[in-house]
Amino acid sequence: MTILGVESVLFGVDDLAEHARFWTDFGLPVESVSSTEAVFRLASGSRVIVVAHGDARLPSPDPFAGNGVKETVWGVDTARNLDRIAASLASEVAVTRDADGTVHCVCPDGQPIALRVWDKRPVVSEASPVNTPGNQPRFNQHRIWRHKAIPKTINHVVFFSPDYVGSFEFYERHLGFRYADHSKGVGIFARAGGTFEHHSIFWVNCDLPFAPDHFKFMHIAFGMDDIDEVMLGANLMEARGWKNTSMNSSGGISRHRISSAIYYYCDIPGKGGEAEYHADTDYLDDNWVPRAWDFRFGSLLWANNAPPIFRGENIPWDMTFDADRKSFAAYRKSAPGKQPVAGKLAEITEEDEHAI
Repeated sequence: MTILGVESVLFGVDDLAEHARFWTDFGLPVESVSSTEAVFRLASGSRVIVVAHGDARLPSPDPFAGNGVKETVWGVDTARNLDRIAASLASEVAVTRDADGTVHCVCPDGQPIALRVWDKRPVVSEASPVNTPGNQPRFNQHRIWRHKAIPKTINHVVFFSPDYVGSFEFYERHLGFRYADHSKGVGIFARAGGTFEHHSIFWVNCDLPFAPDHFKFMHIAFGMDDIDEVMLGANLMEARGWKNTSMNSSGGISRHRISSAIYYYCDIPGKGGEAEYHADTDYLDDNWVPRAWDFRFGSLLWANNAPPIFRGENIPWDMTFDADRKSFAAYRKSAPGKQPVAGKLAEITEEDEHAI
């Protein structure tokens, strides 16, 4: 069973025109915009589809109040594998199927998902070699000079989960996702079997102080060529007046230590989550050995203004290889529901949210 990544995401919003403007400014290539929908198609073939609340295409009941990704559509390599996944899902949850073959279900954590056969497109991408004092691969050559940020892939989606260990295990059991890393008490990173980005999805623990007590969309990350393109996108979005909450929480552009990725977040209108420019992430295959990290070390590599909980000389290097998943035991739930967290996790505030 091979899932190739995110084929599309379906947003439900209260102001279609405002959201269409946001994604156009963000750099997503426009396929069509009308009074009923806005569709953006990236170089990989992935789509961002934005419709107004009440549209018949949205899952019912609504998985959470407000704006955000209401359904994630995973792309499958063949019709035969889609049939296998549908049968596996049907052994645990109710499954429906559209006339075009698209499979729909709701995961036990409350996440609506769909799956369809996807002819994923190869992406042409280019970044300049990086010169260092002892190594100059870009000799007598100017760096690529960029004029616009153009996201090319959907690298991952992130959701709050009332049982993040259970969420991962459901995906692993039925969709063949691979365990990548565990930020202990915060969430699990997992990779679709047919892609190599560090993670295709991340589930964030609803027990955290800033988190809701139910399933909810958090953010979506788009693959960029390099840090220059991320910086350019950040500058253009700021110039057009779009808010960036991570300026207060993690210094704007920074790098996640756990996945090596450079990132910059922008607020989606109407409290609809965040859009992330994402570059230079780790790429993995099935030889990768998962790791479990103390959340403070696994979060930020550098930032202009990192939150206090992630700064200082006493940030522990508390990483273990975790192929046996021993780290899951302390966070496994017999039943979903918000539970108190102890220690440093209890000190995390809403301002720290983007740093994890």
